[in-house]
Amino acid sequence: MGRKFQTDIELETKPDFLECMDRVYAWYENEIIDRVPVRFSAHNAEYNVIDKTNRWSSMKEKWFDTQYQVERFEKGIEGKVFLGETFPVYWPNLGPNVYPCMLGCDVEFGDVTTWAKHTLNEVSEYDKIYFSMENEYFRKLEEMTKYAISRCKGKYMVGYTDIHSGGDAADALRGTQELLMDIYDEPEETKKLIEKCGEAFGTVFEHFNKMLKDAGQPSVTWINIPSFDTFHIPGTDLGAMLSPEMYNEYILPEVIKEVKYAKHNVFHVDGKGVARHLDSLLEIDEICGYQWVQGMGADEPIMQWVPMIKKIQDRKKGIVVDLKPAELDSFMDAVKPNGIYLCIDTSVEEEQRAILKKLEKWK
Repeated sequence: MGRKFQTDIELETKPDFLECMDRVYAWYENEIIDRVPVRFSAHNAEYNVIDKTNRWSSMKEKWFDTQYQVERFEKGIEGKVFLGETFPVYWPNLGPNVYPCMLGCDVEFGDVTTWAKHTLNEVSEYDKIYFSMENEYFRKLEEMTKYAISRCKGKYMVGYTDIHSGGDAADALRGTQELLMDIYDEPEETKKLIEKCGEAFGTVFEHFNKMLKDAGQPSVTWINIPSFDTFHIPGTDLGAMLSPEMYNEYILPEVIKEVKYAKHNVFHVDGKGVARHLDSLLEIDEICGYQWVQGMGADEPIMQWVPMIKKIQDRKKGIVVDLKPAELDSFMDAVKPNGIYLCIDTSVEEEQRAILKKLEKWK
């Protein structure tokens, strides 16, 4: 199988980078070279460590400290071995609500995440939503991206931020309970609000992707699956609270618009509530894969979701599956490797190498 991308990127931290990217590109096309891709870290693990350093006047100031955020990431990868398709990627993070913040939302900053402060008192106030490249969150993301690009050569890749558009942005601006009531009370106004929330997505996505491409970087974000074309991970967590009929009417139209901007789209399926809309999402040709978030408690272990995983495989689509090391043997016995991209959270190098050898035998 010939190489399906061109790049000048060389990483001292990842000498097998090109070989790993061959596996990623094979996965995009529902093919396997020698084994399935596997990442040995939890999603967003680099941002889930609480730092109690107290030199900022506010939590927001800490999040906005560009030098601190980038250099903290750099310290986190010092001496680290990146096995499998575990890539060193810095992506500017101002919390999951940063895109709504570009539209006028405000947030409360915590140690490792943010919470939206709902801005719209009425669904009909969608005219208050306004995007500008002069927005402080947009400008801060630019600054963080430029600073990381100036430092990353040979050490790590730089990605773009987590973007929640459409229904999830409307949720942040209006509030979940209020938005769900709006669907019943003012359905047409609600559709206008959700559509309004999606209008700036293309501008934001293309702007930051261009910044990366101009610097010779791939298109990559928090899921750490790179593309030398364009990559996006759409998601609609609000869908967990909607029937399939309501999802198709209120949410799906914006999803269909959103995935037109990237060649490689991996849809974030956040739990069984969102999974109820899988039939509709599988019909979207631009989505090449799905990231399955199974949840905790009764939603574990992974084996109960094998029928859903096989359903995705039958459609020749990819699926990102989080596994515990102890689940791997049972999973390999039950599922074919086609279309599987594993995420196994283990930092033990010996265990990682044993898993890689095991995966080479999975045919």
